[in-house]
Amino acid sequence: MAPTFDDGSSLFNFVVRDGYGVKGLVDLGVSKVPERYVQPPQERIEKSSATSLEVPPIDLSKLGGPCHEQVVGEIVHAAQTLGFFQVINHGVPLELLESLKEAAYDFFGQEAEKKAVYKKGTSPSPFVKYGTSFAPEKEKALEWKDYVSMVYTNDEDANKYWPQHCKEVSLEYLRTSVDMVQKLLNVLITDLGITLENSEIVDNLIGTKMVNMNFYPACPNPDLTVGVGRHSDMGTLTVLLQDGIGGLYVKVEDDMNSAKNGQWIAIPPISGALVINIGDTLQILSNGKYKSAEHRVRTTSDQSRVSIPIFTIPKPTQKIGPLPQVVEKDGVAHYKEMAFEDYMNNFFGNAHEGKKSLDFAKI
Repeated sequence: MAPTFDDGSSLFNFVVRDGYGVKGLVDLGVSKVPERYVQPPQERIEKSSATSLEVPPIDLSKLGGPCHEQVVGEIVHAAQTLGFFQVINHGVPLELLESLKEAAYDFFGQEAEKKAVYKKGTSPSPFVKYGTSFAPEKEKALEWKDYVSMVYTNDEDANKYWPQHCKEVSLEYLRTSVDMVQKLLNVLITDLGITLENSEIVDNLIGTKMVNMNFYPACPNPDLTVGVGRHSDMGTLTVLLQDGIGGLYVKVEDDMNSAKNGQWIAIPPISGALVINIGDTLQILSNGKYKSAEHRVRTTSDQSRVSIPIFTIPKPTQKIGPLPQVVEKDGVAHYKEMAFEDYMNNFFGNAHEGKKSLDFAKI
């Protein structure tokens, strides 16, 4: 008979401190979600009440061609409204996407002791971290997710310290995605009225890059849990590979003048596509013209699933704030200027709570 973990501290120690993660619980054969994972009713994801995104993916191969302006318009519109869109013909080999998913399953399929090597405090590198949930010490209810996070510094460090199961495919994923990210940012920054010739803006916005592999084990009570709670990403742009199972939901902002205001929309997996979402940094930079997307992830009882995001963010010492040209046009700045590390420390210092992290930057 599997343990029930009625003692919250023993569960916390098992999952977090000992490094067994959510997968460790599932491997023990838990038949119901422990109380520590039960979300309050208002945070649970009701699959039946969500609608599905019906917008076709954006074909990036058309940039620079006869349909260039149409594609630019699609990208800008998505960034100004939902903050999420899917792209195809993005330049990342499709066979690499499949290899990434296989590598994620391989990593999380290891014994707990081998994954726990990368826990904070014991990892051979401060830039590689294995963990569970988002901020388990601060969360009232834990997220049903394990992850490994790999911050890119250089190829030598990545080859030396990133986990053997996933370093080669993760590095290739990063290399082949950067050109796409730069193209998207060129479109979005140019549409703000900024001339990019000899400009360092784009490079400064993606000075740091991080690859995560997320693992959501099959859950006995998915209606009571979340894989990831409501939040927006702190960085510039996020590139996300979904598997074929799905579970990603995005909130339509209340000021969108849409019949779907406040509703959650499912982002269905599209074979060969990558999901792009706007982060807080780009919302700040654009003085609110572009919308960082509030999103969350649902669990499933049928089978485990993975997702693999690349987070592009400024370097910690980089100053972020509304671009002067945009403020001049708007007449007022809605956000203050600050070092990105101050925003990042606030973001990681709190549990997920929608887009509340942006309050830190508001004037």
